[in-house]
Amino acid sequence: MARGPAGKNRGVSKISKWYKADDEATPFHRRQLKKATATKLRNDIAPGTVLILLAGRFRGKRVVFLKQLKSGLLLVTGPYKVNGVPLKRVNQAYTLSTSTKVDLTGVNTAKFEDDYFGREKARKNHKNLFKAELTEEQKKKETERKNARKQDQQAVDTPLLAAVKKVEFLKNYLASKFTLNNNDRPHEMKF
Repeated sequence: MARGPAGKNRGVSKISKWYKADDEATPFHRRQLKKATATKLRNDIAPGTVLILLAGRFRGKRVVFLKQLKSGLLLVTGPYKVNGVPLKRVNQAYTLSTSTKVDLTGVNTAKFEDDYFGREKARKNHKNLFKAELTEEQKKKETERKNARKQDQQAVDTPLLAAVKKVEFLKNYLASKFTLNNNDRPHEMKF
């Protein structure tokens, strides 16, 4: 053993003087894969917290956080009547939480999981590959799906809007977009 700094022993491997005649397969050690764990919810986010979306189609919009899904994504809504943001999933990295909270009593979010937002895989029909039009059956399914989504949105928004109307100026606050000007200092702001 060679001595290292501060008298600690440091392992030094010696080179073998003899080599094996045949190459032998050395065992390959696989690393144990870590189990996937659900994303931890940030401390400043709780059900009913008003969040500001920082990226995507609705960036700058203020939304109400409803719950965290199994995938770790956040379920948020505008409400749709107030600012046009539907029920959607958002990564918490792209949100900014505010100190404003909305009462969620009466809002039922049990049916909304990741499967609800997934799309059905369309089977490829090689005969109709170049046709852009949907068949009558596909059109019916699409309208049924859209109507069901509208009803679900309304079921969530009705009690939420009642809670928003109870607080003065909250509806206007949710409807307004978050913006920064040149002289604004976001690191000094309290949201």
